[in-house]
Amino acid sequence: MINHLSRDYLRQTLEHDVRTGLVSDPKWLPPKWFYDSRGSELFSQITRLEEYYPTRRELAILRERVADIARESGADTLIELGSGTSEKTVLLLDTLRPKAYYPVDVDAVTLGDAVSRLSAKYPDMEIEGVCADFERHLGLLPGEGRRMVAFLGGTIGNLDPAARELFLKDLRSSLRPGDTFLLGSDLVKDVGRLVAAYDDAQGVTAAFNRNVLHVINERLGADFDPDSFAHVALYDEDEDWIEMRLRALRPMRAHVLDLDVDFAEGEEIRTEISAKFRREGLTAELDKAGFDVVRWDTDPAGDFALSLSVRR
Repeated sequence: MINHLSRDYLRQTLEHDVRTGLVSDPKWLPPKWFYDSRGSELFSQITRLEEYYPTRRELAILRERVADIARESGADTLIELGSGTSEKTVLLLDTLRPKAYYPVDVDAVTLGDAVSRLSAKYPDMEIEGVCADFERHLGLLPGEGRRMVAFLGGTIGNLDPAARELFLKDLRSSLRPGDTFLLGSDLVKDVGRLVAAYDDAQGVTAAFNRNVLHVINERLGADFDPDSFAHVALYDEDEDWIEMRLRALRPMRAHVLDLDVDFAEGEEIRTEISAKFRREGLTAELDKAGFDVVRWDTDPAGDFALSLSVRR
């Protein structure tokens, strides 16, 4: 495994985000901290919920269009950002049959499990995990030949416009002319369906949202009471994004690191944005960063898109 993270990287980054986000007004935390073993399992449950369409729609597009995508890219090396368990990637690997696959993720345990499973399935393929933060280590992407970078699941939507612009420019700088970028993006649609996807009837997403506080308690010795926060999901029509928040149900004080963090009843922590896109807007962002969109595939309902772009 290629490891670009120092031993204490995750703790130091979490401490920085807690110190910055929980003293801000309004308070915020980044969505990367939803994930530990429990958070990963909760998200896996979310992807199977009736209300949560993105995973099903993206898989449907891949099944229908993967041969065309592979032919158009001409890639012999696949790099996947935020790869997680690499479950969807099997469709790409089966069709693209690259010489090498490099999954990139911050979670070394999940990464190692995925590499072991895929190495057994594809014994003739070079498969090497890269433990890295895709927002900070794009300049270190591995691979020779013609590369495709895949960024699936709509995760691009977790970045605000300024962060997206920086990410896309950094990615473009790390690639060579002719390399391709396969991007999964969730599209603007009926507000009721969008909100339901992030506020399911079974409360799985609510548990996932509160898990950020469990992670902070476990890793930083904090004393948040997650059950004293309500899950909130709303759609900001001006920004075209979903916001997930945790709303304090009572006045309280939490201790974390050397901070005393006070909450008034009704005060909120923003824990995630999930931007939704229109074709013309996302194409313009890619063009500005130095990518030419050569494919734009959607499911029949127009819920989700997979775009393939070539680095100029």
